[in-house]
Amino acid sequence: MSASLPPTASLNPAFVALLRALPKAELHCHLDGSLRPGTLLALSEARGITLPFHEPAALAKWMRVDDAHNLEEYLARFEITLAVMQRAEEIERIAHELVLDAALDGVRYVEVRFCPALNVREGLTGDDVMNAVIRGLRRGEKETGTVARCIVCALRSFPWPHSMDMAELAVAYKNNGVVAFDLAGGEFGNPAHAHAAAFEYARNNNLAVTVHAGEGDGAESIHEAVHRCGANRIGHGTRLQEDPSLEAYIVDRGIALEVCPTSNVQTRVAPTFGEHPMRRYLALGARITVNTDNTMMSGVTLTEEFTACAQWLGWDFATLCTVSLNAFDAAFLPLAERTVLRAKAAREMAQLATDVPSMFLAEEPVE
Repeated sequence: MSASLPPTASLNPAFVALLRALPKAELHCHLDGSLRPGTLLALSEARGITLPFHEPAALAKWMRVDDAHNLEEYLARFEITLAVMQRAEEIERIAHELVLDAALDGVRYVEVRFCPALNVREGLTGDDVMNAVIRGLRRGEKETGTVARCIVCALRSFPWPHSMDMAELAVAYKNNGVVAFDLAGGEFGNPAHAHAAAFEYARNNNLAVTVHAGEGDGAESIHEAVHRCGANRIGHGTRLQEDPSLEAYIVDRGIALEVCPTSNVQTRVAPTFGEHPMRRYLALGARITVNTDNTMMSGVTLTEEFTACAQWLGWDFATLCTVSLNAFDAAFLPLAERTVLRAKAAREMAQLATDVPSMFLAEEPVE
C-alpha cells in the first residue's frame, strides 16, 4: 500500500464494525473497476487469458493501482477487466456480485456506472450490454434489498457521435434502471464542451447528468461541467478550490461532489489522504459524498473509505453520518423513493449512535 494512504487497521475494530453497519449510499462506482478478484481470475481462465497471479489475494494486490503517475495511467489497468466483460453472462455476473458485495458492506443504495461502448468488441449491441447490467443489478437488489441503479457513461476521448449515442442509450433506459448520464475518461485535453449536445439531449429528456471533472484537469473543467453541460453532480471535483468563485457557487447551490479520496491519492490529484481538500469543502458547507470509484483498482470498500476519513481527517461518527446522508439526498432516485431510503437510514444511524461513546480511535487523526 502506498505510504500516502491511511493505515486504517490501526483504528479500533469495534469502530470499524460500526462504520460497516452504518447505512451508506454509493454514488460513484465503476462496473469495470469493481470486479471480485476471484471472478476476474475465473473469467480470464475460461477465456484462456493468462494473468500473472493465480490466487485471488495476490491478483487483487497486483490490480490495485498504486503506481500510477496520473489519471491516464490509472485508467490503463481497465483493459484487463474489459477483456472479460464482452459476453452478456460475464457482465451480468459482475453486476450481480457488485450489489452483493455492496450490501455486505452496509451499502443500501448504489449507482453503478459504465460505458456500454467498451463492451461491444465481440458482437454485443448496446442493448445487450444494458440488459445484462440491469439483469445483474436487479438480481442483486432482489436478493439483498440494496437498491441498485445505473449510470451510462460517454468517454471524453471518443469522437463524435459517441457521446450522443451513449446519451440516446441512457434515455432509452431511463425508466428501466438508468438514472443518469455521465462523461468519464481522460480529462486533460478532452474538454466537456465537445459533448455539450449529448448533455442537452439527456437534460431535454429529463434525465439527470453528472460529469467527471476536477480530477485530471483543473477547476475550469468543473466550470464546463456545470455551465456547459448542466451537471447536477460533479464526479470527483477535487480541484474545485482552485476557483474560489466557482467553489462558492457550487456550495451555495448544493451541487453534490462525488468524492473518491483513495482514488484521488492514487491518481496524484491529492498528495495524501490527510491533505485531501474534501475536508475544506465540507467545512464550507459543500454537499460532500464519499465513494470508492473502483473497488478493485483502488482496493477499497466504502467502509474502508469512511474509516480512512475518521483516521486521517478526524471525522467523528456524527460527521460521517452527515456525509452518508448527503449521498442519500443526492441520489438520482425519484424524490419519493429517495425520501423513504433516507428516512430509514437516518433512523438506523440514530440507533447506532447509542454505541458511539464506547468507540474510540487507537491514535490521534493523522494530519
